[in-house]
Amino acid sequence: MDSATVTVTDGLAVLTLNRPQAANALDLPLKTALLDGVRAIAADDTVRAVLIRAEGRNFCVGQDLGEHADALGTAPDRAMDTVAEHYNPLISGIAGLEVPVVAAVQGACVGAGLGLALAADVVVAAESASFATAFTAIGLASDSGLTRTLVDAIGAVRTRAFILLGTKISAAQALDWGLIAQVAADDEAAATAEAVARRLAAGPTAAFAAVKSLVAASLPPLDDALERERAAAGPLATTSDHRGAVEAFLAKRRPEFTGR
Repeated sequence: MDSATVTVTDGLAVLTLNRPQAANALDLPLKTALLDGVRAIAADDTVRAVLIRAEGRNFCVGQDLGEHADALGTAPDRAMDTVAEHYNPLISGIAGLEVPVVAAVQGACVGAGLGLALAADVVVAAESASFATAFTAIGLASDSGLTRTLVDAIGAVRTRAFILLGTKISAAQALDWGLIAQVAADDEAAATAEAVARRLAAGPTAAFAAVKSLVAASLPPLDDALERERAAAGPLATTSDHRGAVEAFLAKRRPEFTGR
């Protein structure tokens, strides 16, 4: 079974996360498949809009920590290489698409999964969806562009609190904050997001590209934020706090931080 799939119909490319048994946690096959999918979409001149969706109850719970724990155990100095190799080009690739991108979010949208959703232009969430950063819970800062996309969406004050405290927010609160564009009933959310994406696919493609370019030009460069996050990730991955927190998460116990 493919970890991620791409289908194109009537100008709409649908990129689907397909690891529902693991809440679409981002392991190497899924990250690679998503990156390949985004690159294929970018190269397809028949695509006029993109829908990012996920199979199962959850959109994406972020990095697969089992895989990450293995990396910490075998090559801790390279455990965060995935940020540069996968996350940064994936987020940059989605945000850099000239066509509109819609994300359909259900269930948990956490960590790099949140970064993936916020790389889209329009986020449609199910009523029961929830959003969280979760990085500080395991002794990390953030990645996947969140220090730029969150500040852009909700401002610096809320971003600091959201990341520092690791707060989980509901779809209603995310809408109130301006983090997402629309909330739909759970049984209607997928269809609503697809309808939005198909409306965009039938729209003025050149005008949409211009809108995306003009808005991007008014914001700090996303690639700069991605690079700063990458530079911070490596040293944090070697801390005792991070190693201990990952072990605690996998053992389903509360981590204890020492500041080292």
